[in-house]
Amino acid sequence: MEKIICGIQQMGIGVPDVQEIWKWYRKFFGANICIFEDAAEAPLMTRYTGGTVHSRTATLALSMDGGGGFEIWQFTSRNTEKANFDIQLGDYGLYSCKIKSRDVDRTYAYFKANGADVLNEPEVGPNGELSFFVKDPNGNIFQVVKGTGWFSDTGHPSLCGTVAGSIIGVSDIEKALPFYRDILSYETIDYDETGTFDDLAALPQGKGQFRRVLLTHKEARKGPFARLLGPTRIELIQSIDRTDCKKIFENRFWGDWGFIHLCFDVQGMDALQKECEEKGFPFTLDSADTFDMGKAGGRFSYAEDPDGALIEFVETHKVPVMKKLGWYIHLKNRKPGKHLPNWMLRAMGMNKVKD
Repeated sequence: MEKIICGIQQMGIGVPDVQEIWKWYRKFFGANICIFEDAAEAPLMTRYTGGTVHSRTATLALSMDGGGGFEIWQFTSRNTEKANFDIQLGDYGLYSCKIKSRDVDRTYAYFKANGADVLNEPEVGPNGELSFFVKDPNGNIFQVVKGTGWFSDTGHPSLCGTVAGSIIGVSDIEKALPFYRDILSYETIDYDETGTFDDLAALPQGKGQFRRVLLTHKEARKGPFARLLGPTRIELIQSIDRTDCKKIFENRFWGDWGFIHLCFDVQGMDALQKECEEKGFPFTLDSADTFDMGKAGGRFSYAEDPDGALIEFVETHKVPVMKKLGWYIHLKNRKPGKHLPNWMLRAMGMNKVKD
Protein backbone atom coordinates (compact mmCIF):
# COMPACT_ATOMS: atom_id res chain seq x y z
CA MET A 1 0.00 0.00 0.00
CA GLU A 2 1.29 3.47 -0.85
CA LYS A 3 1.81 6.14 1.78
CA ILE A 4 -1.20 8.38 2.36
CA ILE A 5 -1.02 11.38 4.71
CA CYS A 6 -4.68 11.77 5.68
CA GLY A 7 -4.32 14.93 7.78
CA ILE A 8 -3.33 16.13 11.22
CA GLN A 9 -5.09 13.80 13.64
CA GLN A 10 -4.16 15.73 16.77
CA MET A 11 -1.74 17.99 18.58
CA GLY A 12 -0.42 16.32 21.73
CA ILE A 13 -0.43 18.68 24.72
CA GLY A 14 1.18 17.84 28.05
CA VAL A 15 -0.78 19.39 30.91
CA PRO A 16 -0.87 19.34 34.73
CA ASP A 17 -4.68 18.87 34.84
CA VAL A 18 -6.58 17.37 31.88
CA GLN A 19 -10.11 18.25 32.99
CA GLU A 20 -9.31 21.86 33.84
CA ILE A 21 -7.66 22.72 30.53
CA TRP A 22 -10.12 20.69 28.47
CA LYS A 23 -12.94 22.85 29.82
CA TRP A 24 -11.06 25.90 28.48
CA TYR A 25 -10.56 24.19 25.08
CA ARG A 26 -14.28 23.47 24.94
CA LYS A 27 -15.17 27.08 25.69
CA PHE A 28 -12.75 28.75 23.30
CA PHE A 29 -12.10 26.17 20.55
CA GLY A 30 -15.30 24.11 20.68
CA ALA A 31 -13.33 20.87 21.30
CA ASN A 32 -16.29 19.18 22.98
CA ILE A 33 -16.32 15.74 21.31
CA CYS A 34 -14.62 12.99 23.33
CA ILE A 35 -13.14 10.26 21.12
CA PHE A 36 -11.47 8.46 24.00
CA GLU A 37 -10.32 8.85 27.59
CA ASP A 38 -7.68 6.37 28.66
CA ALA A 39 -5.56 5.86 31.79
CA ALA A 40 -2.66 3.41 31.55
CA GLU A 41 1.10 3.00 31.55
CA ALA A 42 3.10 4.06 28.48
CA PRO A 43 5.69 1.27 28.13
CA LEU A 44 6.51 1.99 24.48
CA MET A 45 7.56 5.59 25.22
CA THR A 46 10.49 4.90 27.57
CA ARG A 47 12.95 6.25 24.96
CA TYR A 48 11.42 9.67 25.69
CA THR A 49 10.59 9.22 29.40
CA GLY A 50 14.03 8.67 30.89
CA GLY A 51 14.07 4.90 30.38
CA THR A 52 11.25 4.48 32.90
CA VAL A 53 7.68 3.32 32.28
CA HIS A 54 5.36 6.10 33.44
CA SER A 55 1.59 6.20 33.91
CA ARG A 56 -0.59 8.78 32.26
CA THR A 57 -4.12 9.73 31.40
CA ALA A 58 -4.94 10.85 27.87
CA THR A 59 -8.06 12.36 26.32
CA LEU A 60 -8.62 12.86 22.60
CA ALA A 61 -11.04 15.74 21.96
CA LEU A 62 -12.11 17.46 18.75
CA SER A 63 -14.76 19.70 17.21
CA MET A 64 -17.40 18.64 14.70
CA ASP A 65 -16.79 21.96 12.93
CA GLY A 66 -13.56 20.36 11.73
CA GLY A 67 -9.84 20.32 12.33
CA GLY A 68 -7.44 17.98 14.05
CA GLY A 69 -8.04 17.15 17.70
CA PHE A 70 -6.15 17.65 20.93
CA GLU A 71 -4.59 14.69 22.71
CA ILE A 72 -4.56 16.14 26.23
CA TRP A 73 -1.95 14.18 28.14
CA GLN A 74 -1.15 14.16 31.87
CA PHE A 75 1.40 12.18 33.85
CA THR A 76 -0.13 10.36 36.83
CA SER A 77 3.15 8.81 38.05
CA ARG A 78 5.14 12.06 38.28
CA ASN A 79 4.69 15.81 38.12
CA THR A 80 4.38 17.48 34.72
CA GLU A 81 7.56 19.56 34.35
CA LYS A 82 7.68 23.02 32.78
CA ALA A 83 10.69 24.22 30.81
CA ASN A 84 13.26 25.83 33.10
CA PHE A 85 13.68 28.72 30.63
CA ASP A 86 11.32 31.13 28.92
CA ILE A 87 10.38 29.63 25.53
CA GLN A 88 10.95 32.19 22.78
CA LEU A 89 10.16 32.42 19.09
CA GLY A 90 12.93 30.68 17.20
CA ASP A 91 13.44 27.95 19.79
CA TYR A 92 13.38 24.50 18.22
CA GLY A 93 10.27 22.38 18.19
CA LEU A 94 6.50 22.76 18.25
CA TYR A 95 6.12 26.44 19.15
CA SER A 96 2.46 27.16 18.44
CA CYS A 97 -0.71 25.36 17.36
CA LYS A 98 -2.75 26.91 14.54
CA ILE A 99 -6.53 27.03 15.17
CA LYS A 100 -9.03 27.57 12.34
CA SER A 101 -11.62 30.35 12.55
CA ARG A 102 -14.57 31.26 10.34
CA ASP A 103 -14.01 34.97 11.07
CA VAL A 104 -10.75 35.99 12.78
CA ASP A 105 -12.02 39.42 13.88
CA ARG A 106 -15.17 37.99 15.49
CA THR A 107 -13.20 35.19 17.16
CA TYR A 108 -10.84 37.82 18.57
CA ALA A 109 -13.82 39.77 19.95
CA TYR A 110 -15.21 36.61 21.59
CA PHE A 111 -11.87 35.77 23.18
CA LYS A 112 -11.45 39.32 24.51
CA ALA A 113 -15.01 39.46 25.88
CA ASN A 114 -14.53 36.14 27.66
CA GLY A 115 -11.24 36.99 29.34
CA ALA A 116 -8.76 34.96 27.29
CA ASP A 117 -5.10 36.00 27.42
CA VAL A 118 -4.94 37.48 23.91
CA LEU A 119 -1.44 38.62 22.92
CA ASN A 120 -2.23 40.92 20.00
CA GLU A 121 -4.96 42.32 17.79
CA PRO A 122 -5.48 40.59 14.44
CA GLU A 123 -2.55 41.36 12.13
CA VAL A 124 -1.98 40.63 8.45
CA GLY A 125 0.69 38.00 7.74
CA PRO A 126 2.82 37.44 4.63
CA ASN A 127 -0.07 35.59 2.95
CA GLY A 128 -2.38 38.62 3.35
CA GLU A 129 -4.58 36.89 5.95
CA LEU A 130 -5.43 37.99 9.47
CA SER A 131 -4.32 36.06 12.55
CA PHE A 132 -3.73 36.63 16.25
CA PHE A 133 -2.11 34.79 19.14
CA VAL A 134 -3.66 33.68 22.42
CA LYS A 135 -2.27 31.86 25.47
CA ASP A 136 -4.18 29.10 27.18
CA PRO A 137 -4.17 29.04 31.03
CA ASN A 138 -1.04 26.84 30.93
CA GLY A 139 0.87 29.35 28.82
CA ASN A 140 0.74 27.43 25.52
CA ILE A 141 0.51 29.77 22.54
CA PHE A 142 -2.14 29.24 19.85
CA GLN A 143 -2.42 31.15 16.58
CA VAL A 144 -5.98 31.74 15.34
CA VAL A 145 -5.98 31.74 11.52
CA LYS A 146 -8.49 31.91 8.69
CA GLY A 147 -10.00 28.45 8.34
CA THR A 148 -10.98 26.50 5.24
CA GLY A 149 -12.47 23.08 4.66
CA TRP A 150 -15.16 23.07 7.35
CA PHE A 151 -16.94 19.79 8.11
CA SER A 152 -20.11 21.16 9.76
CA ASP A 153 -21.38 24.25 11.57
CA THR A 154 -22.13 23.59 15.22
CA GLY A 155 -22.87 27.25 15.96
CA HIS A 156 -20.11 27.48 18.58
CA PRO A 157 -19.90 31.15 19.62
CA SER A 158 -16.12 31.41 19.12
CA LEU A 159 -16.54 30.51 15.42
CA CYS A 160 -13.54 28.19 15.83
CA GLY A 161 -12.71 24.72 14.73
CA THR A 162 -9.67 22.94 16.08
CA VAL A 163 -6.15 22.20 14.83
CA ALA A 164 -5.24 23.68 11.44
CA GLY A 165 -1.46 23.26 11.62
CA SER A 166 1.56 24.35 13.61
CA ILE A 167 4.39 26.85 13.83
CA ILE A 168 7.62 24.88 14.22
CA GLY A 169 10.97 26.40 15.16
CA VAL A 170 13.95 24.97 13.25
CA SER A 171 17.67 25.65 13.14
CA ASP A 172 17.92 25.33 9.35
CA ILE A 173 14.88 25.48 7.08
CA GLU A 174 16.73 23.86 4.17
CA LYS A 175 17.45 20.78 6.30
CA ALA A 176 13.85 20.67 7.60
CA LEU A 177 12.13 20.98 4.21
CA PRO A 178 12.72 17.38 3.04
CA PHE A 179 10.93 16.15 6.15
CA TYR A 180 7.90 18.47 6.16
CA ARG A 181 7.53 19.12 2.44
CA ASP A 182 8.39 15.69 1.04
CA ILE A 183 7.57 13.08 3.69
CA LEU A 184 4.52 14.88 5.13
CA SER A 185 3.28 15.93 1.65
CA TYR A 186 3.14 19.70 2.17
CA GLU A 187 4.39 20.20 -1.36
CA THR A 188 3.41 23.86 -1.84
CA ILE A 189 5.43 26.80 -0.52
CA ASP A 190 2.85 29.55 0.07
CA TYR A 191 5.51 32.03 1.09
CA ASP A 192 9.21 32.16 1.92
CA GLU A 193 9.98 35.51 3.56
CA THR A 194 12.87 36.85 5.62
CA GLY A 195 12.71 39.99 7.78
CA THR A 196 10.76 41.38 10.72
CA PHE A 197 7.02 40.82 10.89
CA ASP A 198 4.21 42.80 12.55
CA ASP A 199 2.11 39.68 13.10
CA LEU A 200 4.89 38.11 15.21
CA ALA A 201 5.88 41.20 17.18
CA ALA A 202 3.78 40.39 20.29
CA LEU A 203 5.54 37.03 20.82
CA PRO A 204 8.59 36.62 23.08
CA GLN A 205 11.56 37.70 20.88
CA GLY A 206 9.01 38.17 18.08
CA LYS A 207 10.51 41.50 16.95
CA GLY A 208 13.68 39.78 15.75
CA GLN A 209 14.69 38.71 12.25
CA PHE A 210 13.22 35.47 10.97
CA ARG A 211 12.92 33.37 7.88
CA ARG A 212 9.38 32.02 7.55
CA VAL A 213 8.20 29.32 5.16
CA LEU A 214 4.51 28.41 5.03
CA LEU A 215 3.84 24.94 3.61
CA THR A 216 0.43 23.82 2.38
CA HIS A 217 -1.01 21.04 0.20
CA LYS A 218 -2.92 21.68 -3.05
CA GLU A 219 -4.88 18.44 -3.14
CA ALA A 220 -7.54 17.63 -0.56
CA ARG A 221 -6.32 14.96 1.85
CA LYS A 222 -7.59 11.41 1.33
CA GLY A 223 -8.47 8.79 3.91
CA PRO A 224 -11.29 7.87 6.31
CA PHE A 225 -11.24 11.01 8.48
CA ALA A 226 -9.83 13.51 5.96
CA ARG A 227 -13.07 15.47 5.53
CA LEU A 228 -13.29 16.03 9.29
CA LEU A 229 -9.59 16.79 9.82
CA GLY A 230 -9.52 19.21 6.88
CA PRO A 231 -6.65 21.08 5.22
CA THR A 232 -3.68 22.15 7.33
CA ARG A 233 -0.50 24.23 7.14
CA ILE A 234 2.99 23.91 8.56
CA GLU A 235 4.97 27.11 9.15
CA LEU A 236 8.70 26.70 9.64
CA ILE A 237 10.42 29.56 11.46
CA GLN A 238 14.18 30.06 11.69
CA SER A 239 15.71 32.85 13.77
CA ILE A 240 18.29 34.88 11.86
CA ASP A 241 19.72 36.97 14.71
CA ARG A 242 19.45 34.76 17.82
CA THR A 243 22.47 32.71 18.87
CA ASP A 244 20.86 31.26 22.02
CA CYS A 245 18.04 29.15 20.57
CA LYS A 246 17.21 26.03 22.58
CA LYS A 247 15.21 22.88 22.06
CA ILE A 248 11.81 23.48 23.65
CA PHE A 249 11.90 20.03 25.27
CA GLU A 250 15.58 20.11 26.24
CA ASN A 251 16.17 17.98 29.38
CA ARG A 252 12.47 17.14 29.70
CA PHE A 253 10.30 14.12 29.00
CA TRP A 254 7.77 13.61 26.24
CA GLY A 255 4.49 14.24 28.05
CA ASP A 256 5.80 17.21 30.00
CA TRP A 257 4.26 20.68 29.87
CA GLY A 258 3.61 21.99 26.34
CA PHE A 259 3.17 20.72 22.78
CA ILE A 260 4.60 17.20 22.98
CA HIS A 261 4.02 15.91 19.43
CA LEU A 262 2.17 16.62 16.20
CA CYS A 263 0.27 13.52 15.09
CA PHE A 264 -0.70 12.62 11.52
CA ASP A 265 -3.40 10.16 10.54
CA VAL A 266 -1.83 7.95 7.87
CA GLN A 267 -2.36 4.88 5.74
CA GLY A 268 0.40 2.70 4.32
CA MET A 269 2.66 2.77 7.40
CA ASP A 270 5.15 0.30 5.90
CA ALA A 271 5.65 2.50 2.83
CA LEU A 272 5.98 5.55 5.08
CA GLN A 273 8.57 3.76 7.22
CA LYS A 274 10.62 2.89 4.13
CA GLU A 275 10.51 6.48 2.86
CA CYS A 276 11.50 7.89 6.27
CA GLU A 277 14.50 5.54 6.39
CA GLU A 278 15.57 6.38 2.83
CA LYS A 279 15.42 10.13 3.51
CA GLY A 280 17.32 9.96 6.78
CA PHE A 281 14.44 10.23 9.27
CA PRO A 282 13.99 6.65 10.54
CA PHE A 283 11.22 5.75 12.96
CA THR A 284 12.47 6.10 16.52
CA LEU A 285 9.74 3.79 17.80
CA ASP A 286 7.00 1.69 16.27
CA SER A 287 4.17 -0.19 17.98
CA ALA A 288 4.34 -2.63 15.00
CA ASP A 289 0.79 -3.92 15.49
CA THR A 290 -2.56 -2.75 16.84
CA PHE A 291 -2.05 -0.73 20.01
CA ASP A 292 -5.15 -0.22 22.12
CA MET A 293 -5.80 3.28 23.43
CA GLY A 294 -8.81 2.64 25.64
CA LYS A 295 -11.60 2.13 23.12
CA ALA A 296 -9.57 3.17 20.08
CA GLY A 297 -6.76 1.25 18.41
CA GLY A 298 -4.15 1.39 15.69
CA ARG A 299 -0.46 1.22 14.84
CA PHE A 300 1.59 4.20 15.84
CA SER A 301 5.17 5.30 15.25
CA TYR A 302 7.36 8.35 15.81
CA ALA A 303 9.99 10.14 13.79
CA GLU A 304 12.04 13.24 14.59
CA ASP A 305 12.66 16.30 12.45
CA PRO A 306 16.32 17.46 12.19
CA ASP A 307 16.00 19.35 15.50
CA GLY A 308 14.28 16.55 17.39
CA ALA A 309 10.66 17.73 17.20
CA LEU A 310 8.45 14.66 17.59
CA ILE A 311 6.07 13.75 14.78
CA GLU A 312 3.69 10.89 15.45
CA PHE A 313 2.04 8.73 12.79
CA VAL A 314 -1.12 6.76 13.54
CA GLU A 315 -2.69 4.19 11.23
CA THR A 316 -6.13 3.92 12.79
CA HIS A 317 -7.65 0.42 12.97
CA LYS A 318 -10.75 1.12 15.03
CA VAL A 319 -12.45 4.13 16.59
CA PRO A 320 -15.54 4.27 18.82
CA VAL A 321 -18.75 5.90 17.59
CA MET A 322 -21.05 4.99 20.50
CA LYS A 323 -19.14 3.16 23.22
CA LYS A 324 -22.29 2.41 25.24
CA LEU A 325 -23.75 0.50 22.29
CA GLY A 326 -20.46 -1.14 21.31
CA TRP A 327 -20.51 0.68 17.95
CA TYR A 328 -17.02 1.00 16.44
CA ILE A 329 -15.70 1.95 13.04
CA HIS A 330 -13.28 -0.77 11.86
CA LEU A 331 -10.83 0.46 9.24
CA LYS A 332 -8.19 -2.23 8.78
CA ASN A 333 -9.77 -3.74 5.68
CA ARG A 334 -11.22 -0.61 4.09
CA LYS A 335 -9.97 0.59 0.72
CA PRO A 336 -6.97 2.92 1.21
CA GLY A 337 -7.73 6.59 0.65
CA LYS A 338 -11.49 6.13 0.83
CA HIS A 339 -13.49 8.68 2.84
CA LEU A 340 -15.86 7.51 5.53
CA PRO A 341 -19.41 8.64 4.75
CA ASN A 342 -20.34 11.96 6.36
CA TRP A 343 -23.17 10.40 8.38
CA MET A 344 -20.69 8.07 10.05
CA LEU A 345 -18.33 10.93 10.91
CA ARG A 346 -21.25 12.99 12.23
CA ALA A 347 -22.24 10.07 14.45
CA MET A 348 -19.06 10.68 16.47
CA GLY A 349 -20.72 13.96 17.50
CA MET A 350 -22.93 11.93 19.82
CA ASN A 351 -19.94 11.79 22.20
CA LYS A 352 -20.39 15.49 23.04
CA VAL A 353 -19.38 16.74 26.47
CA LYS A 354 -21.68 19.49 27.76
CA ASP A 355 -20.75 22.17 30.30
